[in-house]
Amino acid sequence: MARGHPPRGNQNKRPAKSVVEPDDGSNIVFTNSKDEPRKAKKPAAEETADESSKGKGKGPAKDAPPAEEAPKKPDTRTLIGGASWTGKLPVAILSERCQKQKWEKPEYTMIKTPAGFISGVILKATNPKTRETTVLPPFKFPREHDEVAAETTAVEARHFAAAYALFRMCSMQNLHMMMPPKYRDLWKGIFADIKKEDVAQGKAWIYEADPFNAHREREANIAAAAKKRAEIEKQKAKEQALPPQPGVGVAASSSSHSNRSKGWSKAPTVDMGKRTRIQVERLIRERSVWNQNSLQMSAKGKQDIIADVTTLGFRKSHVEEAAELCKDKEEILEWLLIHVPEDDLPGWSLPENYVAGISMASSDMKREGMIKRLSEAGYAADLCEEALDSCKGDEGRAAALLQNRFLEHTDDVDQIAAGLAESELAETDGEPDAWDEEQTILTSIFDERYEPTSKDTFQLWLQPEGVNVQVSLHARRPSGPYPNVLPILSLHAALPAYIRLSILKQALEYANVAFLGEQMLFNIVDWLEHNMADIIENPGRLTDVSAAAAAGEVKPAQPANGVTSSRRPHRPVNWTIGTPKSQRMFDDWKKKQTMAPQQKMLAVRRNLPAWSLQESIVTAVADHQITIISGETGSGKSTQSVQFILDDLIEKGLGEAANIICTQPRRISALGLADRVAEERYSRVGEEVGYIIRGESKVRPGETKITFVTTGVLLRRLQTSGGRPEDVVASLADVSHVVVDEVHERSLDTDFLLILLRDVLSQRRDLRLILMSATLDAGIFENYFRGVGPVARIEIQGRTHPVTDYYLDDVIRMSGYNGHNEEDDLEDEGLQKQLMATLRGIGMKINYDLIAHIVRSIDSELGHRDGAILIFLPGTMEIDRTLQALRQIPNIHALPLHASLLPDEQRRVFPPAPKGTRKVIASTNVAETSITIEDVVAVIDTGRVKETSFDPQNNMVKLEEVWASRAACKQRRGRAGRVREGACYKLYTRNAEAKMPERPEPEIRRVPLEQLCLSVKAMGVPNVPAFLAGALTPPDVRAVDGAIHLLHRMGALADDALTGLGRHLAMIPADLRCGKLLVYGATFACLEACLTIAAVLTMRPPFVSPQAKREESKAARLAFGQGHGDAIADLRAFEAWSAMRARAGFREVRTWCEANFLSFSALNDINSTRAQYVNALKEIGFLRLGYRAGNTGPDVALNAQNGNNALIRALIAGAFNPQLARIEFPEKKFAVGMAGAVELDPEARTIKFFTQDSGRVFVHPSSTVFGAQAFPGSSAFLAYFEKVATSKVFVRNLTPFNAYSLLMFSGPIALDTLGRGLIVDGWVRLRGWARIGVLVSRLRGMLDDVLSRKADDPGLDTTGDELMDLVRKLIELDGLDR
Repeated sequence: MARGHPPRGNQNKRPAKSVVEPDDGSNIVFTNSKDEPRKAKKPAAEETADESSKGKGKGPAKDAPPAEEAPKKPDTRTLIGGASWTGKLPVAILSERCQKQKWEKPEYTMIKTPAGFISGVILKATNPKTRETTVLPPFKFPREHDEVAAETTAVEARHFAAAYALFRMCSMQNLHMMMPPKYRDLWKGIFADIKKEDVAQGKAWIYEADPFNAHREREANIAAAAKKRAEIEKQKAKEQALPPQPGVGVAASSSSHSNRSKGWSKAPTVDMGKRTRIQVERLIRERSVWNQNSLQMSAKGKQDIIADVTTLGFRKSHVEEAAELCKDKEEILEWLLIHVPEDDLPGWSLPENYVAGISMASSDMKREGMIKRLSEAGYAADLCEEALDSCKGDEGRAAALLQNRFLEHTDDVDQIAAGLAESELAETDGEPDAWDEEQTILTSIFDERYEPTSKDTFQLWLQPEGVNVQVSLHARRPSGPYPNVLPILSLHAALPAYIRLSILKQALEYANVAFLGEQMLFNIVDWLEHNMADIIENPGRLTDVSAAAAAGEVKPAQPANGVTSSRRPHRPVNWTIGTPKSQRMFDDWKKKQTMAPQQKMLAVRRNLPAWSLQESIVTAVADHQITIISGETGSGKSTQSVQFILDDLIEKGLGEAANIICTQPRRISALGLADRVAEERYSRVGEEVGYIIRGESKVRPGETKITFVTTGVLLRRLQTSGGRPEDVVASLADVSHVVVDEVHERSLDTDFLLILLRDVLSQRRDLRLILMSATLDAGIFENYFRGVGPVARIEIQGRTHPVTDYYLDDVIRMSGYNGHNEEDDLEDEGLQKQLMATLRGIGMKINYDLIAHIVRSIDSELGHRDGAILIFLPGTMEIDRTLQALRQIPNIHALPLHASLLPDEQRRVFPPAPKGTRKVIASTNVAETSITIEDVVAVIDTGRVKETSFDPQNNMVKLEEVWASRAACKQRRGRAGRVREGACYKLYTRNAEAKMPERPEPEIRRVPLEQLCLSVKAMGVPNVPAFLAGALTPPDVRAVDGAIHLLHRMGALADDALTGLGRHLAMIPADLRCGKLLVYGATFACLEACLTIAAVLTMRPPFVSPQAKREESKAARLAFGQGHGDAIADLRAFEAWSAMRARAGFREVRTWCEANFLSFSALNDINSTRAQYVNALKEIGFLRLGYRAGNTGPDVALNAQNGNNALIRALIAGAFNPQLARIEFPEKKFAVGMAGAVELDPEARTIKFFTQDSGRVFVHPSSTVFGAQAFPGSSAFLAYFEKVATSKVFVRNLTPFNAYSLLMFSGPIALDTLGRGLIVDGWVRLRGWARIGVLVSRLRGMLDDVLSRKADDPGLDTTGDELMDLVRKLIELDGLDR
């Protein structure tokens, strides 16, 4: 009855034709097609008569009493929304949306089920050009929730289906607020729950706002995947067509190497020198652990593997021995390839033209097994080998020697051996069969736990109290008379070696005191089971057992997942009115208002449009948790709103509580606003008003009340607060107001910040959020935050003077360009054709000559009047070329403006030009909204912008020069009317303007997301895709998946959890690859070099390349790089500058920089960034707090390898992984000379480069590698920092590296099953024999373990580690001996 319709019972009494029911549950499509006639409805009275006539009698009941009047049937609005509902219904809302999107009217499917009617929605769209109609699959509610979707009537079912279809397209909007209560509950309830399930299952694409676009993309992805599968199958079929190869069940033959596929023929070769190989094998035998988790193969499985591996050409006895030690077939193969002598290895595993020589490994497999068993007790492998040799291969005596050496704390092996010999000759005082007798007793007591392994040895499974790991005791009859001599014991358990030895030592010492001379094994077992837990808890000093313990087994505890913070907690805001500090602030403020300078500044402020809305802004902020302030440039919203809020709090006696943080998208904005607001408040920057940007800050804790920060600074504060949601809230505990400026720009950082702030606001009801936008489209932000609470909106009108627009054809005539004149008669057909020819000649390119003509024309028109000219250009290269073109114009004070300039250089654009000159500023879009240059009267707008776009399917970033949006061009135009009437000279036509996009695409939809995903993960968020789905504009699901996959490949994530490396990368304020390079530098003793390279990659290269001297500039950079690549060239140039600066004066350094084409400001910027990274490494523990670079002191070891180019190149490759390209050289050519044939360097154009994702790529002309004919150190690969698609796919910031750099720092290493070599990271091929592959794979595993321990424990000292030295040697010499 609550629905306003009759009860659902008595279904048989309904009018027969009120609903057309399907015969068999098949679908019915409801349509509004005009071609289908509608059946007329019968009058209600007639329907009632019809119903009566269907009673049980054959005719009407003549004497029946008159029927009661049936209840009135409710109309659709009442049925769906209830009696009081006056709003829209879901079907109508869906129809309106389809009409707005220019889709066809929705159609509805209908089925009848036992639970009721269930409907679906079919959407169609017709392409107006091709007239092709796309029909989407029906929007159906999940079948497992049929009981929710089933409705009593078809009308209700259609409205339910419409509501669900709207949710599928508008789930991130608050559209449900327009619907009846029932659908609001569904929207926020089960609809949202189902979306979460779908997102978790990778189906977030079905919730895209444009389902047709999502459908097209999905179809394209499916087609691409099918094509890829077909290619893989084709390749497999090609490989199967090859003759049988070893590794697939056929023994090797002499011709096996001649059947290599074409893909392997050009693969680089990897080799290893004899001495180096011996050293690697020794280190692996000492440190490598086989079957680390003691997995047990079934008897049948083991026999099958032995049979299978034997067919590959190994001796059966060797395979059986390996099977006893290893966990599976792959590990057995590795063990065999390492331990079997080379002259006994099967032919397929050997290199081409191999001649058997001296074995690199021990041929005594039995001896190796004995050493392995002895070391399993916890003793170091080298000690076991020494003991076995001194006992002439007697395993029992070697075990006794090790135990006695351990207990007696002496290294005098001869003395211990003499003692053992003496005990063996001593006569026993006990029973001659005491050992055997005790074995019988142990069997009866422990039953199945006791297992004799030979006549003189047994194994007994212990059941220690309070210990959760399996422990077995292995005992051996001593050489001397038992029980007058201690038995030889060892413990086997998943415990560190030093703990096992500590337990063993205490047990044997106790037995030596308490039981010597009597049967003691049962008592030892009893003592172990009662005392083991206590010893594990407190094993004693490590030095007591470290001499005997196997090295490297003690591992530090893993830190908790997520980033932990060592910062002090922020003190919550004190909202007490009238505290002493608040009163003091009020008195100072009141006094300041009467000062003449402050009065003068107030007069200026009162002229701003925002001043008239001061009361409205203050009231809105006080009464609402979220306030949106919209206002055009020049309205004063950025400078005045924060001051209104602060002054209001001071007047109310809440000055102490005030702590306002205002975010800006760029550094120049934060600096400029801090300067301006401090000036308006008659104070200095760093006191009441301050700023924090990357690497620079001026604030006074507790005193600074307004802090301008870059968005990234506030994000970092939230990210590094801790790994829990409550930590993020606590990080803003001392903040009263957060102001996010320029939200309309929709940068990646801003969208991420809004997600976090929305969650914080729901828990901090006293926190106020103010969003400020230069455009008036605040509705999207209002909808996003409406769920938190009411949102206030303030609109400020701009204060701009009239601006006259001149389009390209007008500009050409006004400037006199190409002979045109303003007086030209456009009716003249000849002049018209001439103008059209000029327009075609200019085309879409930026014409710098035309810009110079316009500047000259504007300067001439302005005459002696003041006024600056602002030119908007897409990038720094275009700015440089424009400044060069302007140099020919006299009395022009030309200045650049872009985000990569130093703060002092950026500030130069604000003061007036020197007397007698006119200021001309060539700027990127940084001047659109972020800053205000007061004296601009003319704007020249090229209408272009450089914008990145990201294709997640191809993993490709495209930097393209594209048309700016109309909204951006409107902002640019407004800059000309700040001080008086101005003019905007548009270097595009009216037709081009009409085709510009209305607004730019949000950055979250057009950039790679790995940095964002890592930040989210580091904050303790388990489901990153679900979290980002809550963004203002959710990112492409494929981009998120690709980012997470890349984080796994980089080593930042493992099994969807942060690794130690990932935790550090999240804490370092740098690109992930730069952060990884810093960690490598601190680990491999080349810290300063890696700091410099990371800083260069973060900022910009130090070299300048003037148009007229481009070749000389490139030659200068090449001279520094010596062929080692771009990063090394920049590094060595910076080092030379640092040395020069230390010994020469400022002017001399400047002259040196100019001579070497180096930018003095860029070098200073790099130096500043290095200092930031040093502080970051100190914060995460990789450097001590007092770290100082130099040739002396405690930190000298951290930079011992700064001059090692080969190592640095390898570390760059590891940091950039998986961004690498394979170098493909042409066939070798030789020239005949007097000394014989000499190999010629290949021509540069014949060398090709290939990546995994993009196939062939090209070296960017700006790189030092461009045009190279040879590469250093047998380099066969290039690491690239950036891949950009323009006319071709180019790679930039390149570093060449060799095969061993790839093997040590790239992806996983696999053995090719056809015996052709190694496959790295699933795609890079290296020719080489199998044994080298296994050795390198094992060595790589050991290196990864060291790096993992270093990441978990940054203070771990890796200098002097033999493994690190060996890895460095392999990289430097490319595996050779010398």
